[in-house]
Amino acid sequence: MKFIEGLVIILLVWLKECRAVENEWSMVERRDTQFVVNGSPFYVNGFNTYWLMVFAVDPSTKPKVTSLLEEAASAGLTVGRTWAFNDGGWRALQISPGVYDEEVFKASALDFVVSEAQKYKIRLILSLVNNWDAYGGKAQYVKWGRDAGLNLNSNDDFFSNPTLKDYFKAHIKAVLNRVNTVTNVTYKNDPTIFAWELMNEPRCQSDPSGNTLHAWIEEMAAYVKSLDAKHMLEIGMEGFYGPSSPDRLKFNPYSSAQQEGTDFVRNHQTLGIDFASVHIYTVGWIDQYIIPRHLSFVKEWTAAHIEDAEKTLKMPVVFAEFGVSERFGGYNVSYRDTFMQSVYESVLNSIRKGGGAGGTLVWQLFPEDTEYMNDGFAIVLSKSPSTAKIISLQSTRLSMFNTRCNWNCRWACHTSQSFPTLYELEE
Repeated sequence: MKFIEGLVIILLVWLKECRAVENEWSMVERRDTQFVVNGSPFYVNGFNTYWLMVFAVDPSTKPKVTSLLEEAASAGLTVGRTWAFNDGGWRALQISPGVYDEEVFKASALDFVVSEAQKYKIRLILSLVNNWDAYGGKAQYVKWGRDAGLNLNSNDDFFSNPTLKDYFKAHIKAVLNRVNTVTNVTYKNDPTIFAWELMNEPRCQSDPSGNTLHAWIEEMAAYVKSLDAKHMLEIGMEGFYGPSSPDRLKFNPYSSAQQEGTDFVRNHQTLGIDFASVHIYTVGWIDQYIIPRHLSFVKEWTAAHIEDAEKTLKMPVVFAEFGVSERFGGYNVSYRDTFMQSVYESVLNSIRKGGGAGGTLVWQLFPEDTEYMNDGFAIVLSKSPSTAKIISLQSTRLSMFNTRCNWNCRWACHTSQSFPTLYELEE
């Protein structure tokens, strides 16, 4: 009897220690083709809400940041992606090269967003610049360069001009070395940050060979890692195949996608890049009207990139943006739900096999009464019960996978156990 009692005590102590490890707020890391925290698997069900910083700087909209994070946490979402840039213009973070508005940086804005995310146990992917004009982007850097007397031909000079590259490096340094005025933790030491993103949807159409953009990725990845070797880094790409993978061009959503100056496989083989990112927008890429072909494309697109992640890149892949806009013909909520389930199922099928799918980030989540910011893709969980249910069920399924093994599992138990279906979870 005493022997049994001793075993029980040992078991209870072991369980207590395991829970302590699981509850510790530690960095997410990459181990081969999976994410891990304290040695335990970490699969992502997440969301995008790009405007958190600009809402946080205004007292009238600041509560919406908390509402959004609270709702996301209630749905089991664990990672959010948002902008750590606003270059020039309205509520700018970076007013001019290397000059920042402290009100937008400090407790009222980006610092607040990071601290609130930690409060709700949501990790953040922070994107450092935009390919597009919204919130400044590379166009603003080129404008600053021209204002300084540089002879620049196009916005793509952002990727090659030494002065513009130095401007961007200065921004990277300012963000990574920032000491949060709420938490007193330096950003580069904060486990709340899941990863840095070099750029939102980089493209360099002026050089279809991809050499210009690839050189920029190599340079900026090395620079980020020189400042912060702890956090993961990703590029922010859409996933278009380029010249290095002629056998994969057939998977591109449109024929000229290979001319965008990006190259999914080559770019993600860059030293310092920790995981691959892919976006999924069938409407706009394939057709302006929702057609049956879209769902088959989702399966082919996700399968191709998961295979690349596993066999070629040897890293996780995150489908970092996906969604359906209500502004396109043929839209209804039922189709959006079917589309989302298709993406989720593709990821889950990979996870069941211990594959390379690391998770998803839906585009995009909104709290109530912010629909005036809606780009057509807004999901308000409180007003979208069927969609909210699908998102929560995905969180439940991933949570079961994340906790199924103890921290010494080493993945073997994943592939030996059955995984509950959507319908089983509903029951």
